[in-house]
Amino acid sequence: MPAPHRVDAYARAVRLGTITAGPYVRLACARHERDRRDARARGFRFDPAAADHVLGFIERWVCLPDTRDPRTDRPRPFTLEPWQAFIIGSLFGWQWTRGEGAGHRRYRNAFIEVGKGNGKTPMLAAIGLYGLLMDGQTAPEIYAAAADRAQAMILYRDAVRMVEASPELDKRIQKSGLEHVYNMTYGLGFFRPFSREQGSKSGTRPHMGLIDEVHEHPTAEACTKIRAGAKGNRDALFPEITNSGFDRTSICWQHHEHSIRILEGLVADERWFAYVAALDEGDDPLTDPGCHIKANPNLGVSIHTSYLSDQVAAAHNIPAETNTVLRLNFCVWTHARSPAWDMGRWRDGARPWPGDAALVGRPCYGGLDLGQNDDFAAFALLWELADGAVAARLRFWIPRATLVKYPRRPYAEWIRAGRLELTEGDTTDVDVIETAVLEDCRGAGVRELAYDKRFANQLALHLQGAGLTVVDTPQGFALNEAIKNLAKLVADGAIAHGDNLVLSWMMDNAVLRNGRDGAVRLDKDAAKDKIDGPAALVMANARRIARPAAPAYQMLVFGR
Repeated sequence: MPAPHRVDAYARAVRLGTITAGPYVRLACARHERDRRDARARGFRFDPAAADHVLGFIERWVCLPDTRDPRTDRPRPFTLEPWQAFIIGSLFGWQWTRGEGAGHRRYRNAFIEVGKGNGKTPMLAAIGLYGLLMDGQTAPEIYAAAADRAQAMILYRDAVRMVEASPELDKRIQKSGLEHVYNMTYGLGFFRPFSREQGSKSGTRPHMGLIDEVHEHPTAEACTKIRAGAKGNRDALFPEITNSGFDRTSICWQHHEHSIRILEGLVADERWFAYVAALDEGDDPLTDPGCHIKANPNLGVSIHTSYLSDQVAAAHNIPAETNTVLRLNFCVWTHARSPAWDMGRWRDGARPWPGDAALVGRPCYGGLDLGQNDDFAAFALLWELADGAVAARLRFWIPRATLVKYPRRPYAEWIRAGRLELTEGDTTDVDVIETAVLEDCRGAGVRELAYDKRFANQLALHLQGAGLTVVDTPQGFALNEAIKNLAKLVADGAIAHGDNLVLSWMMDNAVLRNGRDGAVRLDKDAAKDKIDGPAALVMANARRIARPAAPAYQMLVFGR
């Protein structure tokens, strides 16, 4: 009896449990086996020869530029892993047998969601090279498509490097990259990047639109436009690859949900292939490494257990990293926001104030969050201490009108305790704050003062005129590194806040909003919450880590 085809063998191994896979991959394999049984009655068939043609091309002619064969010191051929062979073999092996599509490919769209680092992009690039060279088209147009040109170039450059790593492909494909025109050509066909910025240009007739990192697409524009010109091509193919995301209004979430509904049998879409890596309900990737392979089918090949262990450690130690690690590495659709830091560690990790004498002559950086006219203003000073620790002092102001406006909040108590300062009038008295900041900065020998020009530009100009070095430090995702650094310090138990109740209240209010590429920014859950103190602290920390004094450090925060 002949051995089963690689696509069939993978589906069977997943069903039997000899290959560990998550719930939706198991459903994808069950779909394949079910289709193999009754495809004839439904008007399509699986052609092993067509599947072998593309698999053989990739494994014989495509090389991975970042790997070396020790015997020849040349890049290794692209040996497809079983899960990759299942995906590629399915896309090219399934064909229609009747109707207008008879003889053409069954699948037109594919949604492939697996963890970061599992070789999605090289797999897609290899598919594109097959489309350019071997897919039976006279003038195939192959596009590496993404939300923006920079992202599209990542996939495109992977394809170029694969060509350069293979002498057989390199002598057949011409490459150009002059004046932002990037192109690989073979005969009348070409392979080039495509982004939504180009979407307004007409004339594209894609044979393949290879859509990268769908979770980073802000709209459906790129996905829609790359498909628009392929109406007359019955073999056009549009595979999408992605990590999991957090935005449940995004095109990625819509395609994720559509894929799951297909796999669960709730929706019939014979032209849509779905491979969605995911954990089973009850799996905890932060405590059980046995489930990691469900989201990482290339575990042990392009992604290693030590890397995932490092990611798990980061998720445990740095709350700012937890959602990002779950989303990118373990295929968990997270929320847009998560706790900014471990407040248990913040409260339990208090350390004694080292005393003013320890601050004399130490490098110091400041952060000023002026806020709105009737809101909190916060000012932070951070010193680098002789032993590598860091000390910070926070001051807060509100106008008297705010005290009257919110009589039930503990502002009056904080004023009596000396943790909150009151300025007269209905709005923030910038002159009072300017005098205090200038005095404190001079006394501490502040090297740089971070501020946000949207709210404190005039005050900063005055301080600059008085001799301080001020640095415009926009808030938002630009403070990603400083936020994560502060969160790690909290997690390490290297922060003491003394009895600064205002700062602790604001730290408890702070959450994170996730952005692209794992970036985070400070946010709050409700308008009544205040996070001015953490914002000022992070701004000062941004200047501090821009000029680190020592490779090892701790942080000490105390009240006035």
